[in-house]
Amino acid sequence: MAFCGSCGAEVGGAAFCPKCGSSQGASVPAVAPAASPTAGMDENVAGLLAYILGWVTGLIFFLIDKRPFVRFHAAQSIIFNIAIFVVYFAVFIGFSLFRAIGLGFFALFIYPVIGLLVFVAWLFLMYKAYQHEKFSLPIIGGIAESMAGK
Repeated sequence: MAFCGSCGAEVGGAAFCPKCGSSQGASVPAVAPAASPTAGMDENVAGLLAYILGWVTGLIFFLIDKRPFVRFHAAQSIIFNIAIFVVYFAVFIGFSLFRAIGLGFFALFIYPVIGLLVFVAWLFLMYKAYQHEKFSLPIIGGIAESMAGK
């Protein structure tokens, strides 16, 4: 079956559309716009994948995907991982000072707690992205929002 390129009515093999009268001669097929590399992927899956390998996948999705939801989660993933690095570095410096005065054993308790909190936050962010929720972390979410909002 053939359909009219103008109104969509069924034309069969007629040269002109019986509904709108437009010519059904050789028409140029419409060219589909180039799809992005993640076009076949749902937004929520792309948002989840932006967190999987930390800043690496965050940067990949931030650069190749232009959907605002995905860009937000990719930016938040990048900033979240930078913040984790800063926190661990600050804790390392702090415990280096504590070790100098003989209180380095606190690191045995604090490092696993920080690691567990980071792991739970990482899982929570992936869950929220998969649920198609735009969950913003305090401070980090505002920065990610401004990065994603081109």
